[in-house]
Amino acid sequence: MKPIRFVCGTRGTREQFSNDTALGRSLKLYSHLKHAQLHLFDNNAQGLSTIYNAAIQYAVDNPAILVFVHDDVWLHDFFWVDRINEALQRFDVVGLAGNKRRVPRQPAWAFVTLDWKWDESQFLSGTVGHGKGFPCDNVSLFGPSGQTCKLLDGLMLVVDSARLVETGLRFDEQFTFHFYDMDFCRQAELKGLRMGTWPLSVVHDSASVFGSPAWIEGYGRYLRKYGE
Repeated sequence: MKPIRFVCGTRGTREQFSNDTALGRSLKLYSHLKHAQLHLFDNNAQGLSTIYNAAIQYAVDNPAILVFVHDDVWLHDFFWVDRINEALQRFDVVGLAGNKRRVPRQPAWAFVTLDWKWDESQFLSGTVGHGKGFPCDNVSLFGPSGQTCKLLDGLMLVVDSARLVETGLRFDEQFTFHFYDMDFCRQAELKGLRMGTWPLSVVHDSASVFGSPAWIEGYGRYLRKYGE
């Protein structure tokens, strides 16, 4: 079985990651699994695109299924290995939530206007829990999972490193955090990769941030790149 390698950046030390973060504490439960690996960028001050690309480069000689994931994600699905392998039988790039369409000047995968208007439910897909553990505070039921999408939430992105190597797909390092996921999905589409959501039980223990100065700067970069 090909290893499943979690790729994550965290601001703290390796010990703090393991003891204090949602992902670190979750992965402790699965330390006995030989095929489960962690590529951790601790004390990280680099952009996500930069460290994710470093992980892809490492995978050139050390192939694996790569799970690009934030450190504030609780992994509550005991069958995550099966889920991930099943998902990659259908899609090249897998996420937890996404949108089946994309519209011009779209500011986020779920929103279609700058006043944060949600896209129509018929276009949304996936499920994500929110809170500090389980049971969580609430669950966002965006729509059925297992759907082909054009945009995926970067909370968790799963892809076989072999597909990244053979297609040359990488993250654009001008997007340090905001819009790295939307840009990655657009580049994946240009390279003919299949994207979609898959059911995997996780809980996100922090809220997304829209409209901050850093977000506005990222949005401008994104619009300029695609001429929108």
